Amino acid sequence: MSSTDLPTTDRIWTNWAGNQTCTAAVFAQPRDEDEVIAAVRHAIGRGLNVRVAGAGHSFTPVVTTGGMLLDLTRLTGITATDPTRLRASALAGTTVGDFGPPLWEAGLSLTNQGDIDKQVIAGAIATGTHGSGIDLPSFSAALRRVRLVDGSGEVVEIDESDPRRLRAAQVAIGALGVVLEVELAVSPAYHLTEEISYRPWQEIAEAWDELIARHRHFSFFWCPGDESVDLYQLPAPPDQPMADHCYVKIYDEVEVAEPDGIVSTVGHRVDRAYRIYPGGYDTPFHEMEYMVPAEHGFTAVSAIRELMRTEHPDQRYPIEVRWTAADEAYLSPNHRRATTVISVSGEPGTDYWPFLRAVDERLREFRARPHWGKLHFMTRERMTELFDEFGTFLDVRRELDPDGTFLNDHLRPLLG
Repeated sequence: MSSTDLPTTDRIWTNWAGNQTCTAAVFAQPRDEDEVIAAVRHAIGRGLNVRVAGAGHSFTPVVTTGGMLLDLTRLTGITATDPTRLRASALAGTTVGDFGPPLWEAGLSLTNQGDIDKQVIAGAIATGTHGSGIDLPSFSAALRRVRLVDGSGEVVEIDESDPRRLRAAQVAIGALGVVLEVELAVSPAYHLTEEISYRPWQEIAEAWDELIARHRHFSFFWCPGDESVDLYQLPAPPDQPMADHCYVKIYDEVEVAEPDGIVSTVGHRVDRAYRIYPGGYDTPFHEMEYMVPAEHGFTAVSAIRELMRTEHPDQRYPIEVRWTAADEAYLSPNHRRATTVISVSGEPGTDYWPFLRAVDERLREFRARPHWGKLHFMTRERMTELFDEFGTFLDVRRELDPDGTFLNDHLRPLLG
């Protein structure tokens, strides 16, 4: 790739939620691995920092840069499947949704996923994106091999033979290099059955432990008001009261024969694992998400519910509550602990920061860690306190990117 292929541009990049924007000095859309390498070397030679834009589903400024912005959406596709080893490989720009049919044809499925399947896999891994299930890990924990371009412009492959670097790469927020390809641990293909229900908060509170333990995937949205479901486009019947109620989602694995066993009724679907999730939200919102130790989940969720009911009754978005299994990734919010995931949102165009700060303060006593693609209030000092292997991550980052090519103004204070 020559310099003529990398023109200076005033193209403005904006994320999906509309709360992050930047104008990069150089914007490039590599068509293959060689062009990614050339682009990174071009940036290094000119002293530009490099960030990668995926689907734009991060609410934090992890992408924003005045240097080089890479769009890897042309690098897509499943590159290998291995039903014996339960592995699948894909190029970095492949979306979560793109995994479904090719893996199914090979007798495989992603082990778990969330409601949104539009994120590119490299970004989902880098930020700790997940679904729900106390025994189910995040995308990051499933990473078994990664090929990336490091801060010297060289291709580096990290796999299970180097657990130290792999655990750093599993949640790296794009700070180790530009990912080219990933290999994930996956599961044999499976079907899911869906149960959507509307339950009073007290009912969820009383059955808390049972619901977590009994179901493969249990999650819910607690709604402060009847109008709250509409803010997340949650389909509730018009006559269903939702104030202090929960929109509950349960998915369990089930054996069915196709096509007769497939049920398409929303709320009671039975289908292939990759087809049962809605696929995404159309109306943007601004979200903050923290993970607390699962044993403190009920107390933490109750505290945020009470905060909204008493001190911030103007906040009408639901609280989303999920669960994620423990893992070993150094910067994972689930590092060495299963977690309860607590997500709150602010309405675009309003000053929701006092509310988010209050949530942050309430959850500090639980040693809450953030989802790196969601709004948060982390500092270098807090990260040192919260992540036992933070120093190890920094060592790996400096080995792969000693000059900080892959850091931006958001990450430099945290990881520089």
